[in-house]
Amino acid sequence: MTKITQYIEQAKGKTLFSIEIIPPVKGESIQALMSNIEPLMEFKPPFIEVTYHREEFLEKIVNGQIDRIPIRKRPGTVGICASLMNRFNVDAVPHVICGGFTKEETEDFLFDLHYLGIDNVLVLRGDPVKGNPAFTPEKGGHAFASDLLQQVVRMNNGELLHEETQASPTNFCIGVAGYPEKHFEAPNFNTDFDYLKKKVALGADYIVTQMFFDNQKYFDFVKKCREEGINVPIIPGLKPLATKKQLTVLPRIFHLDMPEDLVTAVTNCKTDKDVKQVGIEWCIQQCKELMAFEAPILHFYTMSKSESTKKIAEAIF
Repeated sequence: MTKITQYIEQAKGKTLFSIEIIPPVKGESIQALMSNIEPLMEFKPPFIEVTYHREEFLEKIVNGQIDRIPIRKRPGTVGICASLMNRFNVDAVPHVICGGFTKEETEDFLFDLHYLGIDNVLVLRGDPVKGNPAFTPEKGGHAFASDLLQQVVRMNNGELLHEETQASPTNFCIGVAGYPEKHFEAPNFNTDFDYLKKKVALGADYIVTQMFFDNQKYFDFVKKCREEGINVPIIPGLKPLATKKQLTVLPRIFHLDMPEDLVTAVTNCKTDKDVKQVGIEWCIQQCKELMAFEAPILHFYTMSKSESTKKIAEAIF
């Protein structure tokens, strides 16, 4: 398997194409997922990211008491990674999250990836339990992405949780998230940026950004990173708008600013079909500017749907 940083080096300045997908809901066929990915394979993504979703809780009343039953609505990240590698001969990059894992479970999860020959991971804190406003770590788990990152680095050095256990080193290339407009929970941009500097100092190999719709945010973010000594690759994350509702939903969830021209164009749309076309055209222009800026990879948050991303890729690759 090839590391993300190696793909970027081998491209010699050419901008690459990649996607992120989400596992299907429990009980759904993986074939629908594969059918949605297949149209994008003509653009030769070197890797596909696969998200991981922590447990949710189903509440039932048993003998007059509320019983919380943990369930996973989107299981199978490891299995999907293996299927992608087998079917498309592409590297899979699973998300590794803090939420819902003890440190021992994290170690086992990483060994499963290692045994499959998966050498790239994206390390994230993850979301709070659905319905909870604040993130609470698993008992015996990590509270911060930086702590999880350190566990992966230690495994790369052959260090496991328990001293009596000996193991060969793993070989993970470690990605982390970056926020050109700050993480929504951070008090300000500089505080959030300090966390990013810490993660890179601890051993992160590359950064994937949160989605943005104003390229200047990404340009300024890269400039600040370089000025502050962060020299790892910074991959821009992109998502074309698809519905008018996203004008308010995305800024609220992800702390994003929407450019005035985009807001005006979407507001003037009569249907979501019109919005989708505006989103495609806006993202095409974003991509052209990012390629001129020599962004290493254009990374699309597809939500496991290919239509808009395919039209954008056709226009730029």
